[in-house]
Amino acid sequence: MLYSLRSRLMVAFSILLIIPFISLVYILTSESAKLIKNSLEVSASQTIEQYASHVTTLMKQLEDIGNQVLGSSTTQTWLADLRNSDSEDQEREELLSKRKVRDFLSSYAVNNSNGVSISLFTSAKGGLWTQDRTYEQQPWFLDYKEQDVKWTGAHLDEDQPDESMRSRSVNGYLLPLVELQTLTSVGIVKVNYPTSVLREPLERIHFGETGRVFLLDVDGRSVLGQQLTGEEAILQEGESKLAKVRQTNLVGKQKRESGVFAIRNQGKPYLVFYRELPDQNWTIIGVVPERELYAKLNRIKETMLLVSGILLVIVLVVAFSLSKSITTPLTRMARSMKLVKRGEFDEAIKQMPNTQRGHSEIGYVTSAFGQMTHQLKYLIETEYETNLRRKNAEYKALLLQINPHFYNNTLEIISGLAAMKRNDLVMDAIEALGQMMRYSLDLSSDQVWVREELAYIRDYLFILKLRYDDRLQVRIEEAPGASELKMPKFILQPLVENAVKYSLENGEKALVELGAEARDGWLYLTIADNGIGMNGELAAELQRGLSGADTTAILYTEGNSIGLRNVLARCRVQYGDAFEVHIASSPDSGTTITMRLPANRS
Repeated sequence: MLYSLRSRLMVAFSILLIIPFISLVYILTSESAKLIKNSLEVSASQTIEQYASHVTTLMKQLEDIGNQVLGSSTTQTWLADLRNSDSEDQEREELLSKRKVRDFLSSYAVNNSNGVSISLFTSAKGGLWTQDRTYEQQPWFLDYKEQDVKWTGAHLDEDQPDESMRSRSVNGYLLPLVELQTLTSVGIVKVNYPTSVLREPLERIHFGETGRVFLLDVDGRSVLGQQLTGEEAILQEGESKLAKVRQTNLVGKQKRESGVFAIRNQGKPYLVFYRELPDQNWTIIGVVPERELYAKLNRIKETMLLVSGILLVIVLVVAFSLSKSITTPLTRMARSMKLVKRGEFDEAIKQMPNTQRGHSEIGYVTSAFGQMTHQLKYLIETEYETNLRRKNAEYKALLLQINPHFYNNTLEIISGLAAMKRNDLVMDAIEALGQMMRYSLDLSSDQVWVREELAYIRDYLFILKLRYDDRLQVRIEEAPGASELKMPKFILQPLVENAVKYSLENGEKALVELGAEARDGWLYLTIADNGIGMNGELAAELQRGLSGADTTAILYTEGNSIGLRNVLARCRVQYGDAFEVHIASSPDSGTTITMRLPANRS
């Protein structure tokens, strides 16, 4: 027993696994702690970076909107009329152009998904909507006038196109209102957006349990009207440290707009994540207690140690109990499998391990493998040949199903010509029909050349042309190389027949296009018409039917598209999963059917 496979496995397992496992757990725990710590910091920085990208994108949109409004002919016309509104007629023109400007700006508020609204303020007549000059006393205007602050903080704006907009907090982007014809600044353009557009996603960012993120301007004020109560001291410490970081970057000629650093406030360590937005002179600052950010890390370390110890014990116990029952039968079954792989079934059966059925999982597996080996041997000898015969019988039945359907339609055409006393055309039609019958009744081969199938289609179209004359227009495009490929016999005629039939039902003329093309090792056959088309449910049903295995059901199909169903079923029997079809159709818009078959030259 000392030198048994099980004993040797256990000794080797103990030496090679336990000591390395303990060392690995220690190294993995310490290294993973560093990685997770770094990952947490990177994740927090990426979250802030994503929010910064959101802010930058929105601000760019606001700049574009402001420039579009300023450069609009509607706005410039109003400014010109405003400058010339001295007489009564000119004042009337100014009122009309002002109304157009209002409609133009209202369209932005209606169509913009972010709830953007636009106001225009002129030195002469005040706001566009309120028509007063109270805006000149607003803090956002004073900051713009005195410090050129183009991006405002959160505030309420009475000059809005809608009453509901005046009670909500907004931020804005300001730019000079310039009459481009004279390059004269006559006021300002103010593009407002709801504060919630930036504040809601910012408040959804959470670091730890109490960590928060703020958007501050250059003076340390909240841009979005966030409450800073309880956070002022930490933010001031963070701003002070950030100023030193900026100074260090400036001395070192580095351009760093984001990062993370540690601070202490009231003896507690904090991590500060920041991202600067230089275009708006804003800073995104996230503050979180260090212990909260790394709380999950500590729990992970403890869990890893506990789970590692439990797994080690479980592995030792399971390995000891299973080694004996597994190794011997598996070795013999592996030898048997190699024999099965080489096709030596009789020898493989002899090599199968002698285990009682149901004694254990290994016994069941070896017993089942033995039965599978016997069944596989039998199936290879009998089932393959039987399956080929069945598929061949299905294919012949599907092929013969089409013939009565086709001959009935063709004889109706000849009957119609005879009723019209067109004996000369009747003779031509009968001659063409004779050629078609010789072709269709020859079942010696399932495959024909593409050129033979197209010649058959031309004879068929000749008969239809005699009946419908100019009402039928057909174009056949045979790409070079396609005629030298093989295809299943008699699959185009039902599709052409349906195309002609439903096209004439849809209008005075039937326009049918038939194409054959060899490309990238595939044969593509396309039939297009201008018929009544089909709804999406019918097209989807036809394509779903292609994946079905019961092709014999097509023999008894009643209703629409029997010819198309027959063709799809025959190609499915012939090529299996290698056959693909695409049906593009909609009611009253015609149908295009594209079939892809493997390119076969023999």
